Amino acid sequence: MVDEHGIGERFRSIGGELNERQRRLYAATEARSAGRGGIAATSRATGIAVDTIRKGIAELESGQTLDRGRVRRPGGGRKPLVEVDVTLLRDIERLVDESCRGDPESLLRWTSRSVRNLTSAVREMGHDVHFATVAKLLRALGYSLQANAKAKEGAQHLDRDAQFRHIDTVAKAQIAAGQPVISVDTKKKENVGDFKAGGREYRPKGKPELVRTHDFSDKDLGKAIPYGIYDLAGDQGWVNVGVDHDTAQFAVASIASWWRHLGKERYPDAGTLTITADCGGSNGNRPRLWKVELQKLADETGLAIEVCHFPPGTSKWNKIEHRLFSAISRNWRGRPLESHEVIIETLKAVTTTTGLTVHAELDTNTYERGIKIPDKDMKTLEDKGLLTRHEFHGDWNYAINPRDTPKQPT
Repeated sequence: MVDEHGIGERFRSIGGELNERQRRLYAATEARSAGRGGIAATSRATGIAVDTIRKGIAELESGQTLDRGRVRRPGGGRKPLVEVDVTLLRDIERLVDESCRGDPESLLRWTSRSVRNLTSAVREMGHDVHFATVAKLLRALGYSLQANAKAKEGAQHLDRDAQFRHIDTVAKAQIAAGQPVISVDTKKKENVGDFKAGGREYRPKGKPELVRTHDFSDKDLGKAIPYGIYDLAGDQGWVNVGVDHDTAQFAVASIASWWRHLGKERYPDAGTLTITADCGGSNGNRPRLWKVELQKLADETGLAIEVCHFPPGTSKWNKIEHRLFSAISRNWRGRPLESHEVIIETLKAVTTTTGLTVHAELDTNTYERGIKIPDKDMKTLEDKGLLTRHEFHGDWNYAINPRDTPKQPT
Protein backbone atom coordinates (compact mmCIF):
# COMPACT_ATOMS: atom_id res chain seq x y z
CA MET A 1 0.00 0.00 0.00
CA VAL A 2 1.54 3.31 -1.13
CA ASP A 3 1.57 6.02 1.59
CA GLU A 4 0.19 8.92 -0.48
CA HIS A 5 -0.29 11.07 2.62
CA GLY A 6 3.35 10.72 3.57
CA ILE A 7 4.53 11.51 0.04
CA GLY A 8 2.32 14.61 -0.03
CA GLU A 9 3.53 15.83 3.38
CA ARG A 10 7.18 15.41 2.45
CA PHE A 11 6.73 17.16 -0.89
CA ARG A 12 4.89 20.12 0.62
CA SER A 13 7.58 20.57 3.26
CA ILE A 14 10.33 21.14 0.69
CA GLY A 15 8.56 21.71 -2.64
CA GLY A 16 8.66 25.50 -2.33
CA GLU A 17 12.47 25.44 -2.20
CA LEU A 18 12.92 23.32 -5.34
CA ASN A 19 13.14 24.39 -8.95
CA GLU A 20 11.33 22.64 -11.80
CA ARG A 21 13.99 19.96 -12.36
CA GLN A 22 14.48 19.27 -8.66
CA ARG A 23 10.73 18.78 -8.16
CA ARG A 24 10.64 16.41 -11.12
CA LEU A 25 13.53 14.31 -9.80
CA TYR A 26 12.19 14.33 -6.23
CA ALA A 27 8.81 13.02 -7.44
CA ALA A 28 10.58 10.38 -9.53
CA THR A 29 12.56 9.24 -6.47
CA GLU A 30 9.36 8.93 -4.39
CA ALA A 31 7.61 6.99 -7.19
CA ARG A 32 10.49 4.51 -7.57
CA SER A 33 10.69 4.00 -3.81
CA ALA A 34 6.94 3.31 -3.61
CA GLY A 35 7.13 0.41 -6.05
CA ARG A 36 4.07 -0.78 -7.96
CA GLY A 37 1.51 2.03 -8.39
CA GLY A 38 4.03 4.56 -7.14
CA ILE A 39 3.86 6.83 -10.19
CA ALA A 40 0.09 7.31 -9.99
CA ALA A 41 0.14 7.68 -6.20
CA THR A 42 2.95 10.25 -6.33
CA SER A 43 1.10 12.19 -9.02
CA ARG A 44 -2.03 12.34 -6.86
CA ALA A 45 -0.06 13.33 -3.76
CA THR A 46 2.09 16.05 -5.35
CA GLY A 47 -0.04 17.28 -8.26
CA ILE A 48 2.83 16.62 -10.68
CA ALA A 49 1.77 15.09 -13.99
CA VAL A 50 2.36 11.36 -14.54
CA ASP A 51 4.33 12.06 -17.75
CA THR A 52 6.59 14.46 -15.86
CA ILE A 53 7.31 11.84 -13.19
CA ARG A 54 8.10 9.28 -15.89
CA LYS A 55 10.54 11.74 -17.48
CA GLY A 56 12.17 12.17 -14.08
CA ILE A 57 12.54 8.41 -13.65
CA ALA A 58 14.10 8.18 -17.12
CA GLU A 59 16.60 10.90 -16.15
CA LEU A 60 17.50 9.07 -12.94
CA GLU A 61 17.98 5.77 -14.73
CA SER A 62 20.00 7.24 -17.59
CA GLY A 63 22.25 9.19 -15.26
CA GLN A 64 22.17 12.19 -17.61
CA THR A 65 23.20 15.58 -16.23
CA LEU A 66 22.43 19.14 -17.31
CA ASP A 67 24.70 22.16 -17.56
CA ARG A 68 24.90 24.18 -14.37
CA GLY A 69 21.89 26.49 -13.97
CA ARG A 70 19.66 24.63 -16.46
CA VAL A 71 16.41 22.92 -15.40
CA ARG A 72 15.60 21.50 -18.87
CA ARG A 73 17.71 20.02 -21.63
CA PRO A 74 18.36 22.34 -24.61
CA GLY A 75 15.23 22.78 -26.67
CA GLY A 76 12.94 21.68 -23.86
CA GLY A 77 9.89 23.63 -22.74
CA ARG A 78 7.33 25.74 -24.53
CA LYS A 79 8.59 27.90 -27.38
CA PRO A 80 8.26 31.69 -26.97
CA LEU A 81 4.95 33.02 -28.27
CA VAL A 82 6.67 35.34 -30.75
CA GLU A 83 8.30 32.29 -32.38
CA VAL A 84 4.99 30.47 -32.68
CA ASP A 85 3.02 33.57 -33.73
CA VAL A 86 5.52 35.30 -36.00
CA THR A 87 3.31 38.33 -36.83
CA LEU A 88 2.42 39.19 -33.20
CA LEU A 89 5.23 41.68 -32.55
CA ARG A 90 4.72 43.42 -35.87
CA ASP A 91 0.97 43.86 -35.24
CA ILE A 92 1.47 45.17 -31.68
CA GLU A 93 4.04 47.70 -32.87
CA ARG A 94 1.77 48.84 -35.68
CA LEU A 95 -1.05 49.48 -33.21
CA VAL A 96 1.05 51.70 -30.93
CA ASP A 97 2.88 53.45 -33.76
CA GLU A 98 2.18 57.17 -33.81
CA SER A 99 1.38 57.07 -37.53
CA CYS A 100 -1.71 54.90 -36.93
CA ARG A 101 -3.36 57.65 -34.89
CA GLY A 102 -4.67 59.22 -38.05
CA ASP A 103 -5.46 55.95 -39.78
CA PRO A 104 -9.26 55.65 -40.14
CA GLU A 105 -8.89 51.85 -40.38
CA SER A 106 -7.03 51.57 -37.08
CA LEU A 107 -8.72 49.47 -34.40
CA LEU A 108 -7.59 52.05 -31.82
CA ARG A 109 -8.55 55.20 -33.73
CA TRP A 110 -10.68 56.58 -30.90
CA THR A 111 -9.56 54.35 -28.02
CA SER A 112 -6.99 54.84 -25.25
CA ARG A 113 -3.85 52.85 -25.91
CA SER A 114 -3.90 50.97 -22.61
CA VAL A 115 -2.53 47.43 -22.35
CA ARG A 116 -6.00 45.91 -22.11
CA ASN A 117 -7.31 47.87 -25.10
CA LEU A 118 -4.23 46.89 -27.09
CA THR A 119 -4.78 43.27 -26.11
CA SER A 120 -8.39 43.41 -27.29
CA ALA A 121 -7.29 44.89 -30.61
CA VAL A 122 -4.56 42.27 -31.06
CA ARG A 123 -7.05 39.49 -30.37
CA GLU A 124 -9.38 40.96 -33.00
CA MET A 125 -6.49 40.58 -35.43
CA GLY A 126 -6.45 36.83 -34.71
CA HIS A 127 -3.77 36.52 -32.02
CA ASP A 128 -4.37 34.44 -28.89
CA VAL A 129 -2.47 36.44 -26.28
CA HIS A 130 -2.85 37.47 -22.62
CA PHE A 131 -2.64 41.14 -21.60
CA ALA A 132 0.37 40.38 -19.35
CA THR A 133 2.23 39.07 -22.39
CA VAL A 134 1.32 42.19 -24.37
CA ALA A 135 2.70 44.36 -21.54
CA LYS A 136 5.96 42.37 -21.51
CA LEU A 137 6.32 42.61 -25.29
CA LEU A 138 5.69 46.38 -25.21
CA ARG A 139 8.52 46.80 -22.70
CA ALA A 140 10.77 44.66 -24.88
CA LEU A 141 9.96 46.91 -27.86
CA GLY A 142 10.99 49.99 -25.84
CA TYR A 143 7.52 51.34 -25.09
CA SER A 144 6.34 52.61 -21.70
CA LEU A 145 3.41 54.57 -20.30
CA GLN A 146 3.89 58.23 -21.22
CA ALA A 147 2.05 61.34 -20.11
CA ASN A 148 1.64 64.40 -22.34
CA ALA A 149 4.61 66.75 -22.22
CA LYS A 150 4.07 70.47 -22.61
CA ALA A 151 6.70 71.45 -25.17
CA LYS A 152 4.91 73.03 -28.14
CA GLU A 153 4.56 76.76 -27.68
CA GLY A 154 2.22 77.27 -30.61
CA ALA A 155 2.56 80.22 -32.95
CA GLN A 156 5.59 82.32 -32.03
CA HIS A 157 5.85 86.06 -32.44
CA LEU A 158 8.47 87.11 -34.97
CA ASP A 159 10.20 89.27 -32.35
CA ARG A 160 10.08 86.62 -29.62
CA ASP A 161 13.83 86.03 -29.38
CA ALA A 162 14.63 89.71 -29.89
CA GLN A 163 12.38 90.58 -26.93
CA PHE A 164 14.11 87.93 -24.80
CA ARG A 165 17.45 89.54 -25.62
CA HIS A 166 16.04 92.99 -24.86
CA ILE A 167 14.76 91.88 -21.44
CA ASP A 168 18.11 90.21 -20.69
CA THR A 169 20.07 93.33 -21.66
CA VAL A 170 17.88 95.67 -19.59
CA ALA A 171 17.84 93.38 -16.53
CA LYS A 172 21.60 92.79 -16.52
CA ALA A 173 22.36 96.50 -16.90
CA GLN A 174 20.06 97.45 -14.01
CA ILE A 175 21.40 94.71 -11.71
CA ALA A 176 24.98 95.75 -12.51
CA ALA A 177 24.02 99.31 -11.54
CA GLY A 178 22.65 98.10 -8.19
CA GLN A 179 19.04 98.77 -9.15
CA PRO A 180 16.18 96.39 -8.24
CA VAL A 181 14.83 94.03 -10.92
CA ILE A 182 11.75 91.97 -10.08
CA SER A 183 9.73 89.31 -11.85
CA VAL A 184 5.99 89.36 -11.09
CA ASP A 185 2.94 87.21 -11.72
CA THR A 186 -0.20 85.77 -10.13
CA LYS A 187 0.04 82.13 -9.12
CA LYS A 188 -2.93 79.80 -9.63
CA LYS A 189 -5.86 80.54 -7.31
CA GLU A 190 -6.27 78.00 -4.51
CA ASN A 191 -9.35 76.85 -2.62
CA VAL A 192 -9.09 77.60 1.09
CA GLY A 193 -10.28 74.71 3.24
CA ASP A 194 -9.88 70.95 3.57
CA PHE A 195 -9.70 70.31 -0.18
CA LYS A 196 -7.59 67.72 -1.97
CA ALA A 197 -4.12 69.02 -2.81
CA GLY A 198 -2.03 67.69 -5.66
CA GLY A 199 1.06 65.61 -4.88
CA ARG A 200 1.92 63.35 -1.97
CA GLU A 201 3.74 63.61 1.35
CA TYR A 202 4.75 61.02 3.94
CA ARG A 203 2.14 59.96 6.48
CA PRO A 204 1.56 56.79 8.53
CA LYS A 205 0.76 53.92 6.16
CA GLY A 206 -2.95 53.54 5.49
CA LYS A 207 -3.80 56.88 7.11
CA PRO A 208 -4.20 59.50 4.36
CA GLU A 209 -5.46 62.93 5.37
CA LEU A 210 -9.20 63.00 4.73
CA VAL A 211 -10.48 65.87 2.58
CA ARG A 212 -13.71 66.85 0.85
CA THR A 213 -14.91 64.74 -2.03
CA HIS A 214 -15.81 67.80 -4.15
CA ASP A 215 -13.81 70.94 -4.91
CA PHE A 216 -16.59 73.51 -4.68
CA SER A 217 -15.26 76.65 -2.98
CA ASP A 218 -16.17 77.25 0.63
CA LYS A 219 -18.49 80.28 0.75
CA ASP A 220 -16.91 81.54 3.98
CA LEU A 221 -13.24 80.87 3.20
CA GLY A 222 -13.33 81.50 -0.57
CA LYS A 223 -10.15 81.36 -2.64
CA ALA A 224 -6.61 82.55 -2.05
CA ILE A 225 -4.93 84.62 -4.78
CA PRO A 226 -1.13 84.50 -4.41
CA TYR A 227 0.58 87.37 -6.21
CA GLY A 228 4.33 86.87 -6.32
CA ILE A 229 7.29 89.22 -6.59
CA TYR A 230 10.71 87.67 -7.15
CA ASP A 231 13.87 89.73 -6.65
CA LEU A 232 16.28 88.45 -9.31
CA ALA A 233 19.46 89.71 -7.67
CA GLY A 234 18.52 88.97 -4.06
CA ASP A 235 16.91 85.54 -4.66
CA GLN A 236 14.04 86.65 -2.46
CA GLY A 237 10.33 86.11 -2.91
CA TRP A 238 7.38 88.12 -1.68
CA VAL A 239 3.86 86.73 -1.89
CA ASN A 240 0.83 88.90 -1.29
CA VAL A 241 -2.15 86.60 -0.72
CA GLY A 242 -5.36 88.30 -1.78
CA VAL A 243 -8.89 87.21 -0.92
CA ASP A 244 -10.92 89.36 -3.33
CA HIS A 245 -10.17 89.80 -7.06
CA ASP A 246 -7.03 89.60 -9.19
CA THR A 247 -7.06 93.10 -10.68
CA ALA A 248 -4.39 95.54 -11.80
CA GLN A 249 -4.92 97.44 -8.55
CA PHE A 250 -4.22 94.26 -6.59
CA ALA A 251 -1.09 93.58 -8.66
CA VAL A 252 0.37 97.05 -8.09
CA ALA A 253 -0.66 97.01 -4.41
CA SER A 254 1.34 93.78 -4.09
CA ILE A 255 4.41 95.40 -5.66
CA ALA A 256 3.98 98.41 -3.37
CA SER A 257 3.82 96.08 -0.37
CA TRP A 258 7.04 94.39 -1.46
CA TRP A 259 8.76 97.77 -1.82
CA ARG A 260 7.69 98.98 1.63
CA HIS A 261 8.65 95.79 3.45
CA LEU A 262 11.69 94.51 1.53
CA GLY A 263 12.69 96.51 -1.52
CA LYS A 264 13.25 99.93 0.08
CA GLU A 265 15.53 98.47 2.75
CA ARG A 266 17.52 96.33 0.33
CA TYR A 267 17.88 99.09 -2.29
CA PRO A 268 18.05 102.38 -0.32
CA ASP A 269 19.70 104.25 -3.20
CA ALA A 270 17.40 102.95 -5.93
CA GLY A 271 16.23 105.35 -8.59
CA THR A 272 14.72 102.82 -10.98
CA LEU A 273 12.58 99.72 -10.48
CA THR A 274 12.55 97.26 -13.38
CA ILE A 275 9.61 94.85 -13.68
CA THR A 276 9.42 91.81 -15.97
CA ALA A 277 5.90 90.46 -16.42
CA ASP A 278 3.73 88.35 -18.70
CA CYS A 279 1.69 89.87 -21.52
CA GLY A 280 -1.61 88.77 -20.00
CA GLY A 281 -3.52 88.88 -16.75
CA SER A 282 -3.76 91.70 -14.24
CA ASN A 283 -0.19 92.82 -15.02
CA GLY A 284 -0.46 92.45 -18.81
CA ASN A 285 0.68 95.00 -21.35
CA ARG A 286 -2.89 95.92 -22.40
CA PRO A 287 -4.76 96.85 -19.17
CA ARG A 288 -4.71 100.64 -18.85
CA LEU A 289 -5.35 100.41 -15.12
CA TRP A 290 -2.02 98.62 -14.69
CA LYS A 291 -0.14 101.60 -16.12
CA VAL A 292 -2.20 104.16 -14.20
CA GLU A 293 -1.64 102.35 -10.89
CA LEU A 294 2.08 102.02 -11.61
CA GLN A 295 2.24 105.76 -12.19
CA LYS A 296 0.69 106.33 -8.76
CA LEU A 297 3.32 104.01 -7.28
CA ALA A 298 6.05 105.96 -9.09
CA ASP A 299 4.72 109.17 -7.53
CA GLU A 300 4.67 107.63 -4.05
CA THR A 301 8.16 106.15 -4.22
CA GLY A 302 9.95 108.57 -6.52
CA LEU A 303 11.08 105.59 -8.61
CA ALA A 304 11.13 105.48 -12.37
CA ILE A 305 9.49 102.16 -13.22
CA GLU A 306 10.73 100.27 -16.28
CA VAL A 307 8.41 97.48 -17.50
CA CYS A 308 9.34 94.70 -19.94
CA HIS A 309 6.70 92.14 -20.92
CA PHE A 310 7.41 88.66 -22.20
CA PRO A 311 5.90 87.97 -25.63
CA PRO A 312 2.54 86.18 -25.80
CA GLY A 313 2.73 82.46 -25.06
CA THR A 314 6.11 82.58 -23.29
CA SER A 315 5.09 83.07 -19.66
CA LYS A 316 7.01 79.98 -18.55
CA TRP A 317 10.27 81.85 -19.26
CA ASN A 318 9.43 84.47 -16.64
CA LYS A 319 11.93 83.92 -13.81
CA ILE A 320 9.26 83.82 -11.11
CA GLU A 321 7.76 80.63 -12.57
CA HIS A 322 10.78 78.40 -11.97
CA ARG A 323 12.57 80.35 -9.24
CA LEU A 324 9.63 80.96 -6.86
CA PHE A 325 6.35 79.35 -7.91
CA SER A 326 7.88 75.91 -8.50
CA ALA A 327 9.37 75.94 -4.98
CA ILE A 328 6.00 76.94 -3.52
CA SER A 329 4.22 74.11 -5.35
CA ARG A 330 6.73 71.59 -4.01
CA ASN A 331 6.36 72.82 -0.45
CA TRP A 332 2.58 72.57 -0.24
CA ARG A 333 2.12 69.41 -2.32
CA GLY A 334 -0.23 66.93 -0.70
CA ARG A 335 -1.14 69.48 1.98
CA PRO A 336 -4.69 70.84 2.19
CA LEU A 337 -4.65 74.65 2.54
CA GLU A 338 -7.13 74.62 5.40
CA SER A 339 -6.92 78.29 6.35
CA HIS A 340 -5.26 81.56 5.41
CA GLU A 341 -2.86 81.06 8.31
CA VAL A 342 -1.77 77.70 6.89
CA ILE A 343 -1.20 79.32 3.50
CA ILE A 344 0.89 82.19 4.90
CA GLU A 345 3.00 79.99 7.17
CA THR A 346 3.56 77.42 4.42
CA LEU A 347 4.71 80.17 2.06
CA LYS A 348 7.09 81.57 4.67
CA ALA A 349 8.63 78.11 5.10
CA VAL A 350 9.61 77.85 1.42
CA THR A 351 13.37 77.64 0.91
CA THR A 352 15.77 76.14 -1.63
CA THR A 353 19.33 74.87 -1.39
CA THR A 354 20.45 77.88 -3.45
CA GLY A 355 19.30 80.29 -0.74
CA LEU A 356 15.77 81.35 -1.68
CA THR A 357 13.75 82.92 1.14
CA VAL A 358 10.08 83.83 0.94
CA HIS A 359 8.05 86.44 2.82
CA ALA A 360 4.28 86.45 2.75
CA GLU A 361 1.35 88.46 4.03
CA LEU A 362 -2.43 88.31 3.80
CA ASP A 363 -4.19 91.09 1.87
CA THR A 364 -7.81 91.41 3.02
CA ASN A 365 -8.54 94.54 0.95
CA THR A 366 -11.26 94.56 -1.70
CA TYR A 367 -10.46 95.42 -5.31
CA GLU A 368 -13.17 96.62 -7.64
CA ARG A 369 -13.43 94.92 -11.00
CA GLY A 370 -14.21 96.62 -14.32
CA ILE A 371 -12.59 100.03 -13.65
CA LYS A 372 -12.33 101.84 -16.99
CA ILE A 373 -9.59 104.33 -17.84
CA PRO A 374 -10.72 106.83 -20.49
CA ASP A 375 -8.63 107.71 -23.53
CA LYS A 376 -7.94 111.24 -22.30
CA ASP A 377 -6.30 109.97 -19.11
CA MET A 378 -3.92 107.76 -21.08
CA LYS A 379 -3.17 110.60 -23.46
CA THR A 380 -2.38 112.86 -20.50
CA LEU A 381 0.13 110.32 -19.17
CA GLU A 382 1.96 110.25 -22.49
CA ASP A 383 1.71 114.00 -23.19
CA LYS A 384 3.23 114.82 -19.80
CA GLY A 385 6.03 112.28 -20.24
CA LEU A 386 4.78 110.13 -17.39
CA LEU A 387 4.50 107.17 -19.77
CA THR A 388 7.32 106.81 -22.30
CA ARG A 389 7.75 103.89 -24.64
CA HIS A 390 10.99 102.20 -25.73
CA GLU A 391 11.93 102.37 -29.39
CA PHE A 392 11.82 98.60 -29.61
CA HIS A 393 8.26 97.30 -29.16
CA GLY A 394 6.84 100.16 -27.16
CA ASP A 395 3.76 98.04 -26.52
CA TRP A 396 5.91 95.59 -24.53
CA ASN A 397 8.60 97.92 -23.16
CA TYR A 398 7.89 101.25 -21.51
CA ALA A 399 8.78 103.47 -18.57
CA ILE A 400 6.46 104.97 -15.95
CA ASN A 401 7.95 108.17 -14.56
CA PRO A 402 7.19 109.98 -11.29
CA ARG A 403 6.01 113.58 -11.15
CA ASP A 404 8.53 116.19 -10.01
CA THR A 405 7.48 116.12 -6.35
CA PRO A 406 6.97 112.50 -5.29
CA LYS A 407 4.70 111.82 -2.33
CA GLN A 408 5.97 109.85 0.61
CA PRO A 409 4.19 106.52 1.13
CA THR A 410 1.84 106.46 4.06
